[in-house]
Amino acid sequence: MVPRPTSSLIRCVAFAVAGVVAFAAAGCASRSVNVAPLATDSAEFLGWTCPRIQDEIDVVQVRAVDVAWDVDERVGGNMIALGIGVTVFWPALLAMRSDGPEASELARLKGRFEALQIAARQRRCPPPPDSLSPERAAALPLRAGERLLYEERRGVRDPLGEIALRLVALRRNEFDFVLEAEGRSGTWRQDLAGNIVEAPAGALLWRRLLRPPLALGEVVAGELSISGDPTLRARMRGQVVAVGPQRVAGRVFEGVVIELFGEAPLGELSTRVEGVIVVDRSSGVLLRLDLRSAQPAFRLQRRLVRVETAPA
Repeated sequence: MVPRPTSSLIRCVAFAVAGVVAFAAAGCASRSVNVAPLATDSAEFLGWTCPRIQDEIDVVQVRAVDVAWDVDERVGGNMIALGIGVTVFWPALLAMRSDGPEASELARLKGRFEALQIAARQRRCPPPPDSLSPERAAALPLRAGERLLYEERRGVRDPLGEIALRLVALRRNEFDFVLEAEGRSGTWRQDLAGNIVEAPAGALLWRRLLRPPLALGEVVAGELSISGDPTLRARMRGQVVAVGPQRVAGRVFEGVVIELFGEAPLGELSTRVEGVIVVDRSSGVLLRLDLRSAQPAFRLQRRLVRVETAPA
C-alpha cells in the first residue's frame, strides 16, 4: 500500500531513523520491541470492501504520525521534522517511548494497521490508486479543474488584492493546486484536513495545525510559517467554536470555524497572533482566514469569493 513517493517523504523517513538514534542515545527511548502491537482481530474487516480497507489504513497511519508529532512537540526530539505522507516507518514511531499514553496509542494503531493489512491480503486487494476514488470525489464540493478566487489584504487599511488556486489533481490524501497571483505562482499542495504541505516562497503556511476530526470543541495546535523563511514561525493553538453549513461563493460547504491564538517573534521579543480560520470539513479547502498581529508576516485577511467552473 505505497502512495506516490516524494522527496519530503524520503527525508522524513531519514529524520525518523535519526530520531530513534537520538532518543536512544539520550536515554529517552527504548527499543521498538518494548512496544508490542496490541492485537486486533482482522475478522472485523473481512466484510469491508477494498476501498474501505485502504481508506482506513490511511486514517490509521495519519493518526500514528499525529501521535508521534505530539511527543516530538513535548520533548523536543525533532523526530517528525517535516511534512509527511501516509507511509509510516513504524519501528521509528514505536521506539519513541516505552510507556505512557502515546505508547499505548501507538500499540493500538499498530495492531489495527496489521489487522487491516491481513484483511487486504485475504481479500486480494490491489494497491490503492494514487487518485481519489470516484465516490469520495463526488462527495466533495469542488471538482478538478475549478478555480478558487480569493480576496486578500495584509491589514484593514490595505488595498484588496486577489489570488487564485486552480485545482489540478485530487489525490488520496492531498489536493494539488496551481497558485496564480500577481508576482507569485507555482505549486500549492494541501492535505485533506486543510494543512498546506507546499507553497511558493513567501506564502503563509500552516502545517500540522488542523487534525481531523474537527469536531465542536476540538483543540488544535501547530504553527504558522512563511515558505522559504526558516526564521519566521508562530506557535499557535486553537479551538473549534462552530460547525455547520456555510454558503460561500455560491457553493454550500460544511464550515469549521477555529479560533486561533499564539505568539510570533518580533525582533528580540515576541508578539501575539490571533484570529480565525474557517475550512470545509470534507475537503480542507480554506473559506476564510483572519490573522491579526504586530508581526507583519502574520497579518492577513483572505476570503473565498468565487469558484469558477472548469472549462468544458
